[in-house]
Amino acid sequence: MKLLHFADAHIDMANYGRHDPVSGLPLRVLDFLKSLDTIVDTAIERKVDLVIFAGDAYKDRSPAPTFQREWGKRIMRLSQAKIPTLLLVGNHDISPSIGRAHALQEFKTLQVPYVKVLDAPELLKPESIWDVPLQVIAMPWVARSGLMAATGESDSTQAFSRIEENISELISGFIDECDSSLPIILTAHASIEGAKFGGERLVMLGNDLVLTGSLVKNPKFSYVAMGHIHKPQDVNEGHQPPVIYPGSIERVDFGEAKEERFFVIVDVEKGRDTEVEWIQLTGVRKFIDRRTTLKSSENVTEFLKQALPSPKEMSEAIIRLVVEYPREWDSVIDESALRKYTADAFEFHFIKRPQIETRSRIDGEQVVSSLSPLDLLDQYMNSAKVTNADELKKLAQEIISEDSSDT
Repeated sequence: MKLLHFADAHIDMANYGRHDPVSGLPLRVLDFLKSLDTIVDTAIERKVDLVIFAGDAYKDRSPAPTFQREWGKRIMRLSQAKIPTLLLVGNHDISPSIGRAHALQEFKTLQVPYVKVLDAPELLKPESIWDVPLQVIAMPWVARSGLMAATGESDSTQAFSRIEENISELISGFIDECDSSLPIILTAHASIEGAKFGGERLVMLGNDLVLTGSLVKNPKFSYVAMGHIHKPQDVNEGHQPPVIYPGSIERVDFGEAKEERFFVIVDVEKGRDTEVEWIQLTGVRKFIDRRTTLKSSENVTEFLKQALPSPKEMSEAIIRLVVEYPREWDSVIDESALRKYTADAFEFHFIKRPQIETRSRIDGEQVVSSLSPLDLLDQYMNSAKVTNADELKKLAQEIISEDSSDT
């Protein structure tokens, strides 16, 4: 059996860039659709037996009709090729309000051939998936509101703990119902204890609904197809079954700047170790994130240019430069020159972070009332490193002298 597994498409993430003058679509949406086209083309060319999409088609549950059309075109290509396709509902696909339709609802309502929407925990046997000889346990996203309502708990930590126990019992029950002669696939849109977010941040228990490692690493599974975490990884690396997050199909933000994008093709056979082929999505738009600190107020523009990549490397990339500097140097930063230098970039984000000096404190042995106004002004100017301080002090002396003469 040959399966194609991908997740976290988020095809309507249009938070950067311009619109395409021909299609009218945001250029960033076209980036996501290009990756989705590659995945669909591969499924058809490789004649896979099953496609599993592990959740999050869009950025939220109310996608614009244009984006629904574009997603629908790609899923219909799989349907027309008679490739069984499972669409798992993720957290971005559902409403927090119980009873409202989710973003993949139309495929279920219209009963599209060879497409099945998984919006509730269930066990799929071959007769439910067009006689594909395997079994699939589906675990879509469990919403926070659903957790609280189902358990009657007001404490989310206790609610998560109880639901995790219930999910474990539910999955164990599904496994008991399975035919031991056929492979068992678990697909879930959730976090797993010990998985890594971008930036190597570990998933921890208690912050959200988290599946335990022992649950998903059950050796009775032939493969575990996960969605939700955008960092590509095998949570059970080097062991069976593979527990795979393929990651998002395009970079969503600067947190994913250093990560490549993938989908996977999996060879599954009962009694043999499952083999996973990671397929890199090429042509994914680059995100380049740079940070620097100004150490001098001279030649600032050249210094900031050197902190950026070469113009060739920046071409069609999304660039961010974060610069920290003393507040009084704000006027020496020529932002227009930097934007001209990055003109070939797809988009340039320039983040200025002026540093404010900590407030000057009067020596503990000094009493404020014992200091003259000029003494206080002198201490402030020294701490703030005010330029032309002598001239300002002279003016202050004249003002104070005039005020004293008037009284």
